[in-house]
Amino acid sequence: MKKQTVMQSDWIATARTLNQALPFLQRYDNSIVVIKFGGNAMGDAEAMDSFARDIVLMRQVGLNPVVVHGGGPMINDMLDRLNIESEFVDGKRVTDEAAVEVVEMVLSGRVNKRIVQAINNQGGRAVGLSGKDANMMVCDPASPKLGFVGDPVEVDPALLKQLFAAEIVPVIAPIGAGRDGETFNVNGDTAAGAIAAALKADRFLLLTDVAGVKDATGEVVTELNRAKVNELTKSGVIAGGMIPKTETALKALDGGVRAVVILDGRVPNACLLELFTAHGAGSLIRET
Repeated sequence: MKKQTVMQSDWIATARTLNQALPFLQRYDNSIVVIKFGGNAMGDAEAMDSFARDIVLMRQVGLNPVVVHGGGPMINDMLDRLNIESEFVDGKRVTDEAAVEVVEMVLSGRVNKRIVQAINNQGGRAVGLSGKDANMMVCDPASPKLGFVGDPVEVDPALLKQLFAAEIVPVIAPIGAGRDGETFNVNGDTAAGAIAAALKADRFLLLTDVAGVKDATGEVVTELNRAKVNELTKSGVIAGGMIPKTETALKALDGGVRAVVILDGRVPNACLLELFTAHGAGSLIRET
């Protein structure tokens, strides 16, 4: 009898949660949400399955999710196995002709298809792409010293919109096309931000391995605007690896993204917490 009472309590809590989520489900109906997926969750099977269920649920309730992923650790592993040396300059991998072939193989192949399969296993319909497909993401070289590392200069979202109409979830590897047929390795956050801007996404979720942007006391700042981000950066509170995250966020806002959220991808159902609860998750960044 006690077990039945506990189960009934769980069911009631679940029903209440769904009831409270209704305004948010209505709010995001038919919205575009770009999610940058990476970090520890990519290497953990249980976390991958949980993320995939979240993506399928978003699509089921009327959102248009787009997943853009990284894969640095997997690239490092393959380069080591092939005895190809690589180095980093200003946090970016120097990518020569041999390395870019490995980068494309790992990102567009192993990593991309694993995410696609995880979403499909949960009942979704996902398709794997890279920025080279349909010339979706055309790049210029980021810097001569970085080799085949590119910065997106033209992003065409037409193919993605066709996939939305077919209720298919795009999963995109951050590989770009050069103007002369080159293949470029693109930073995952940069690629995701450029795609979010081209789509004028309602939300751009940057999943990281930290809880969000923190203030001088170490507490997560739940809401920021451009001025506050600049203030915290100038004072040195935003530092290290958080700087490129916030720079990507501000650039996405420049491109027309309504809001960016930097949140901890290690938290179970982090995307759902952000989108469908009043509490949210991480740090939300708006223009003003």
